[in-house]
Amino acid sequence: MKTMNMPIKLEQLLSSPQMKHDLSVSRLVEQSIERGEGTLTSTGALSVETGAYTGRSPKDKFVVRESLVEHTIDWGPVNQPLSKDIFTALYHKVLTHLGEKEELFASQGFAGADTNYRLPIQVINEFAWHQIFARQLFIRPSSTDEKLEREPFTIVSAPTFKAVPEIDGTHSEAFVMISFEERVILIGGTEYAGEMKKSIFSIMNYLLPEEGVLSMHCSANTGAEGDVALFFGLSGTGKTTLSASPDRLLIGDDEHAWSENGVFNIEGGCYAKCVNLSQEKEPQIWNAIKFGTVLENVVVSDVTGEPNYDDISLTENTRAAYPIDYIPNALEPSVAGHPSTIIFLTADAFGVLPPISKLTPEQAMYHFLSGYTSKLAGTERGITEPEVTFSTCFGAPFLPLPAHRYASMLGDLISKHNVDVFLVNTGWSGGPYGVGERMKLAHTRSMVQAALQGELSNVATTEDPVFGLHIPEHCPGVPDIVLQPKSTWPNPEAYELKAKELADNFKQNFTKFTGLSKDIVEAGPK
Repeated sequence: MKTMNMPIKLEQLLSSPQMKHDLSVSRLVEQSIERGEGTLTSTGALSVETGAYTGRSPKDKFVVRESLVEHTIDWGPVNQPLSKDIFTALYHKVLTHLGEKEELFASQGFAGADTNYRLPIQVINEFAWHQIFARQLFIRPSSTDEKLEREPFTIVSAPTFKAVPEIDGTHSEAFVMISFEERVILIGGTEYAGEMKKSIFSIMNYLLPEEGVLSMHCSANTGAEGDVALFFGLSGTGKTTLSASPDRLLIGDDEHAWSENGVFNIEGGCYAKCVNLSQEKEPQIWNAIKFGTVLENVVVSDVTGEPNYDDISLTENTRAAYPIDYIPNALEPSVAGHPSTIIFLTADAFGVLPPISKLTPEQAMYHFLSGYTSKLAGTERGITEPEVTFSTCFGAPFLPLPAHRYASMLGDLISKHNVDVFLVNTGWSGGPYGVGERMKLAHTRSMVQAALQGELSNVATTEDPVFGLHIPEHCPGVPDIVLQPKSTWPNPEAYELKAKELADNFKQNFTKFTGLSKDIVEAGPK
């Protein structure tokens, strides 16, 4: 496209001859292979690599400081402010860069399964496989004529455009910029497709609370009787794995909202971690990796085309992106009633938190605000082993509004609908990371099932002397010794030292919260 030294506009780019609109997944797979972007595996999935960026780049994410959001965004290290001038200049550069490409790809989609709150999305990519990712992860239109009154947000993704920090005002060659006034998400310098998914989540986390709807970083499923469960947790804690249960309908694996009508999925697909994936332990995810699925950074045999999920030489953050209907028991549309059970998931690398405990309402608020886990290797750049993380509301990197907005809404909903809340540790037992062992998935599944079926309601509990958590003394399918973390350690004194260390971390982190009731503040470690 010739620019005649004039900036290209988005409308020009969309109407240009090189823009291919709404190609089918089959055609996009063909395009990806022809362009050398990926190869087919033995299961039919498209295998791709994302280069140097195998996870999100939170330090390269910005929100444009504009009058529309000036006084509502929670500015800081998560929502880094960016001037409108810097954004506009880089936006024009990226559009010009894309205008010089021989082929571009665009599609329409939505965020939000409840049509009352659905947001139209427009996605522009220079990689065909990125367009597959977008088609599979966002909600696909039921027909080419489906439109909504709301103005869409547009993702403009240009991974081969590298920013120059000294000139472009970025922190590195990569950038993710959100402009609420322009309704544009500008992504460049990174091939990691997850930036598109999480940027739309950030948008919904701003828009939905303004409509009185709680947006949540959680997975969700529902039982035969219509009972709904939510699973909160950061990447790697088991949201996708534990919500994909053969005896329950999957509402979604990562992003949901809770309105006066109930829960609905924000997305139309799943983005499952693949590290150490096995057909025996996670059959639903295993079987979903077929034609139409994008397999990211998984080592694949050059001879057989078989994926090796145990090989983490590229990254531990290996992923599979597929539409939700690849899970046989997915609920469609992804809309359900009000939750009866909430489970907070944490991967505790200290190995001292109990595998399951029931929370009081005050403890539920304390642990939701704390959002503790051990950030696992690969989910973000630079993370090579578990790192202590307190991510407010189990989703701080994606929350544009102050944390108390989300916490207050959740507390009100828990109280209104009389929801049972549990804390489940999917991390280490018998010792810390490197010494103990990761909690057995079979045991975690048994504990979750018992919680959802009410089998722990009348079981006697023991109060943990350090964390004050109420630990069931028995759980079907789980040895009693496993339920008490101190009992699994060969050295009780070593356990007590580690428990105190983690408790101190909790207390230090919680000092940043002000204006909370005394009951919530005292609901943490003793």
